[in-house]
Amino acid sequence: MSAGWPEGRTRKEGDRVARSRHHSARAEHHQPAYGREAYGDSYDPYDDPHAGDQLRGGGRHGQGDPYGGPPPRRRRRRRGGRVFGAVVVVLLLVVVGGYFYLDSRLKREAVLVDYPGRVADTPGTNWLIVGSDSREGLSKDDRRRLKTGVASGRRTDTMMLLHYGSGGTSMISLPRDSYVPIPGKGRNKLNAAFAIGGPKLLVQTVEEATGLHIDHYAEIGLGGFVGVVDAIGGVEMCIKEDLKDPKAGLDLKAGCQTLDGGQALGYVRTRAFARADLERVENQRQFFAALMKKAASPGTLLNPFKSVPLALNSTSNFLVDEGDHLHHLVRMMWAMKGVSGEGGVTTTVPIGGNGSAAGVGSYITWDKAKASKLFEALKQDQPIPPDVIQKK
Repeated sequence: MSAGWPEGRTRKEGDRVARSRHHSARAEHHQPAYGREAYGDSYDPYDDPHAGDQLRGGGRHGQGDPYGGPPPRRRRRRRGGRVFGAVVVVLLLVVVGGYFYLDSRLKREAVLVDYPGRVADTPGTNWLIVGSDSREGLSKDDRRRLKTGVASGRRTDTMMLLHYGSGGTSMISLPRDSYVPIPGKGRNKLNAAFAIGGPKLLVQTVEEATGLHIDHYAEIGLGGFVGVVDAIGGVEMCIKEDLKDPKAGLDLKAGCQTLDGGQALGYVRTRAFARADLERVENQRQFFAALMKKAASPGTLLNPFKSVPLALNSTSNFLVDEGDHLHHLVRMMWAMKGVSGEGGVTTTVPIGGNGSAAGVGSYITWDKAKASKLFEALKQDQPIPPDVIQKK
């Protein structure tokens, strides 16, 4: 008998039995993964750090661990994508909702109506932009401070034709004292058309006098003008000489300076010049171009303390045609912003002379040949010939 072994067994037999028991125990607790036997693979789960996961059924790629393991990255990415998508949807709803809210604040009137013999549509886009002297919305203190007087009704001292298209962008002043035929009313000053029949008759008068089809209409009153200027923190203008006009409430020194709403209103209204209305319309074009340039600048659009008041003031104070919407006004603003850039032209209808008539008073006339040449270029959406651009 061998030492340490039961009677009747040799050492070799004991070793063989022990190995047999050892392998049996391991086989009972750790069967190889399904399918390994068919390939004769001597699989040992103790040598595979992921064997436990596979036996639990959680080792396949892209699946979660039913035994409470950490969530896989793909699930976190999906959750993050849902959050991002929700944020985008909310932002879109805010933008779309804001657009329709602002669009609903615009005042509308049937201005661009058809009439017998109306000028057919012409190439490019034509805006008639009007500055009304309506005191609507101004308190007694406002009227006193801004020197607007107490006149009722609607008149206009500012009329500009904005054209843009393949021939470039141009802004042409139509002097209020221009002596033109007013449909059904004989000849009179251009602003008389507005006083007699409002924007509808004014548009018809301008179309027949110029041969251009007006596509859009925009009108802003005195109070709205002041509000828009103040909303963006004023507009910088370089004044050539001292300006003092008590009637317009204006007292400015020469030099570059920022005009607030009240000063700006006086600046575009004053006629205290040697050339009276002709110089005033030049100042109006310069100011409106500077106003739109600042309104469309990143410093205004990206600043909610300026962009929000600007949007609210603009939409509540502009009167447009029934077919005009907020995006049309934005396009107009962008065109006016670039009117002084390369390819842009600002001018006044060529003036031929002046005169006076009973019941009309003093008026000015257009240079028929040059005016026809200017309007024909716009009618064909071509650049304005240099020889018809009025020099300052």
